[in-house]
Amino acid sequence: KTRPLDASGRAARPSRRTSRNANANCARLAPSESLPPVMAAATDAVADEIRENLRVDDGADADADVDAAAAAAADDDADDPAAATDATVETAAKKKKKKKKKKKSGGGGGGGDGARGSGAAGQTSPPSVPVSILFDDVFPPGEIQRYRDDNLWRETSEEKRELERLNANMYNEVRQCAEVHREVRKHVDAWVQPGMKLIDVCERLENSVRTLIQERGLEAGIAFPTGCSRNHVAAHWTPNGGDETVVERDDVIKFDFGTQINGRIIDCAFTKTFTPRYDPLLLAVREATECGIKESGIDVRLCDIGEAIEEVMESHQIELDGKTFDVKCCRNLNGHSIAPYQIHAGKSVPIVRGGETTKMEEGEFYAIETFGSTGKGYVREDMECSHYMKNYDVGHVPLRLPRAKQLLGTIDRNFGTLAFCRRFLDRIGETKYLMALKNLCDNGIIQPYPPLVDVKGSYVAQYEHTIMLRPTCKEVLTRGDDY
Repeated sequence: KTRPLDASGRAARPSRRTSRNANANCARLAPSESLPPVMAAATDAVADEIRENLRVDDGADADADVDAAAAAAADDDADDPAAATDATVETAAKKKKKKKKKKKSGGGGGGGDGARGSGAAGQTSPPSVPVSILFDDVFPPGEIQRYRDDNLWRETSEEKRELERLNANMYNEVRQCAEVHREVRKHVDAWVQPGMKLIDVCERLENSVRTLIQERGLEAGIAFPTGCSRNHVAAHWTPNGGDETVVERDDVIKFDFGTQINGRIIDCAFTKTFTPRYDPLLLAVREATECGIKESGIDVRLCDIGEAIEEVMESHQIELDGKTFDVKCCRNLNGHSIAPYQIHAGKSVPIVRGGETTKMEEGEFYAIETFGSTGKGYVREDMECSHYMKNYDVGHVPLRLPRAKQLLGTIDRNFGTLAFCRRFLDRIGETKYLMALKNLCDNGIIQPYPPLVDVKGSYVAQYEHTIMLRPTCKEVLTRGDDY
């Protein structure tokens, strides 16, 4: 039998699969005992000839087959140099086809959900590279959560998607703020250790924020002073100049700091401990915050969120020094809505049942924060004040003290209606300002925010995220790999 010829006029070599099928067919031809002797002999001869012509070494490598075919073709065409050249070219082409491309190893990219909290590629430690350089001014979104029940139609509404396209620049700004927060808190969480002065910790944290966000006065920078409230102090404490407070191993420290670009504020907080004994407390507060985020959405009543948070929080207990404590919500602390250059925009998100029935609305920003305590679950003002903020709706107030007028002008230029602390005034060169600052507070222009504390000996933990109620979905802007 002869093989069919290919385009070059040589015998085409059958594929392995064809050869194996032919061998199997020949094997089925072999049993010829039931045939007449003459026919059986003829059948056996034909089968042997087919096997001989179609025999393929299944163990040989594919490249060896190609080389053998090329050698055979070269022998056949030894007297024809042009044919030999064609055979060589065809052999090289076949080898090239058989080479498989190597799979690229999975490299980590800077964008997308994977960038949240994992630290951008190329960032230094401590962080010093502005995030606008690392992400080429396009920042990854936070965690996207779907609306529930009656709001599912928003996902497919063309009108709502068009609203999102119109707000793309604003979304990118708040995502940049969130990315700065993730980078800085990742560094702080790994760096802070017992024995450090809290004033040094705060200044290093704030300087990192200024660098990563490329501080530009009121256009971009820190949104409010770094809160580092310890143990029974729940909120609004940051060291004033000269404070010697040191981080201790048994401390429960709430790091609460914010970033802003063009007044769009990111407010996010976490609790840092140095021993696992407080883990049940942190778990309770973290789960309560997650519950608040899950329950939030357009047209959701604020009172319903508070009821759900309380149920989750107060289902937890913690054992300290042989005593079991119920974890309680700090019932007079709340989450809040956020507006441009206004950290508290008017709506409060309770963390206990019985709140107001006001609804969340499309396009709003909220800081969902919860506080869990081993004490009474009720905070009061105490200790030396460090946080201040100009009242958002204050009009013109006549001032008699020239120093108070001068200080107010400094506050307007540097902070506007954003919160500040005495360390910030020291940093921009203000001195001997306490009397003028008190005068501004007495006249209702500046609002002081003293530390809020539970009973001494108790421990308070806090977790907080900023969410954005987009037309089509809910985005947890500050979500990271850490929490």
